[in-house]
Amino acid sequence: MKILFHKYQATGNDFVLIDNRLGHVVLSVEDIRKLCHRKFGIGADGLMLIETHPTLDFSLVYYNSDGSQSLCGNGSRAAVAMAAALGMVKERARFLAYDGEHEAELLPHGQVKLKMNPVAGVKQGGDTLFIHTGSPHHLQWVADAEAVDVYREGRDIRYSTTYQPQGTNVNFIEPRDGTIAVRTYERGVEDETLSCGTGVTAAALAAHFRGYTSPVTIKTRGGELSVAFEANDKGGFDEIYLIGPAEKVFEGAITLPSR
Repeated sequence: MKILFHKYQATGNDFVLIDNRLGHVVLSVEDIRKLCHRKFGIGADGLMLIETHPTLDFSLVYYNSDGSQSLCGNGSRAAVAMAAALGMVKERARFLAYDGEHEAELLPHGQVKLKMNPVAGVKQGGDTLFIHTGSPHHLQWVADAEAVDVYREGRDIRYSTTYQPQGTNVNFIEPRDGTIAVRTYERGVEDETLSCGTGVTAAALAAHFRGYTSPVTIKTRGGELSVAFEANDKGGFDEIYLIGPAEKVFEGAITLPSR
């Protein structure tokens, strides 16, 4: 089976995107893992299929590199950029993702503004928080994010009994002058990624409880994003927007063994 694909990155979070509006591409978990493999495939943190939807601009089917599914904030922004390149949308888009309907806006200079779903509540305990922003996130404040062994410490928390059986993503947040720095161990990728959209969104909401005001600027190893939000009187957040760049890297074709 020959597959045409596009490779996109959004602050270093990289993705294989496939235009599947004709519905011809059907992938197994093994296929997804192979395509995302950095030695034997294209290489990516995740894979997405852009498909038709009866009322919205498109439906987005997202897979982590291990074949599991979740919402991906950076991936969704990349998908909107690709949908615009395909002529499916112009300045604005409405699409269905893993956690429901989303809206997005294409801004100048390759920036994409994604509306996230409301967050109902936050669990806090000392220097740690838990926030679900379409994907689950453990958040831990640290003095120096660069000094953290993200793979080892993140993996320990991700597989801890606290978060079984589903596990969690893990974010380490360093407060800086007017901004925050975030490093993330991403569930489903099972390693540190250069950026995580739902993770930086959760980190920005966590920063609210330390006096940061919207919008919050977040620095990741893959680049800079911003998150705007409104805190509500129920301990949650509304009008949450993830804003940052998304760009095409290359396109190509790959052949998978016929089944």
